[in-house]
Amino acid sequence: MKATFFITYIMVDGWAGIAIEILRVVPFVLFHLKNALLVKTDQDREPAMDPGFLDFATYEPRIQLYFLLGLVSCVITPMLLPFIIVFYAFAYLVFRHQIINVYDRKYESAAAFWLDVHLRILTGLFIAQLILLGLLSTKSLGKSTPLLIALPVLTIWFYIICKGQFESAFVQFPLQNAMMDTLERATKPNLNLRLYLRDAYVHPVFKGGEVNLLYNIDLEEDSLLILTKWVSQSSRVTSLAGSDAMV
Repeated sequence: MKATFFITYIMVDGWAGIAIEILRVVPFVLFHLKNALLVKTDQDREPAMDPGFLDFATYEPRIQLYFLLGLVSCVITPMLLPFIIVFYAFAYLVFRHQIINVYDRKYESAAAFWLDVHLRILTGLFIAQLILLGLLSTKSLGKSTPLLIALPVLTIWFYIICKGQFESAFVQFPLQNAMMDTLERATKPNLNLRLYLRDAYVHPVFKGGEVNLLYNIDLEEDSLLILTKWVSQSSRVTSLAGSDAMV
């Protein structure tokens, strides 16, 4: 009974949703309505033909939901797995085509959501392993349950290793971005930042005061050299050796 419900849910919401996504029925109807009622010139047709962008906040949690269903159902009702595999195969082909050829890129997150996605996938795997332990403990294979305790432990250990290896790439900024404040202070020491921010979002016609616009620093062309305080390891060792010799 549970397998029937989830199979129906995957076919109605998953397979049909992927088919609607590739057909784009709603944008097709909206385009013809806008073309008939609002478009008067060729310039008006461009906004009407705007494909939009991929709603990441809607599609990504739904894909994670199917992944969680697949992990849990592989223990309880393995009959769901072929339907989920078919869904992921179609979803890969459709969304790859839509992202490359259809949708506009609204922003570039630089894979900033990877940590959250990785944590949720491992959480689903951890839940599936706990369900497997509980299911085997109620069957005749209860003696093998203690041997499977290593699975959740290895999953947590794997998450800790991945977090230690890759988290710094998402929470620490490159040196080029970190040096922007130093470059601004060195090249523009008299910049009144508070006065600039007061008129930053005001139209240039209505701006008051004598505040210049922010400049764009091209690091590749100008190659600015900024003096910073830095002590090398060798000089530090030399100074320590000299102090020891004096003693």
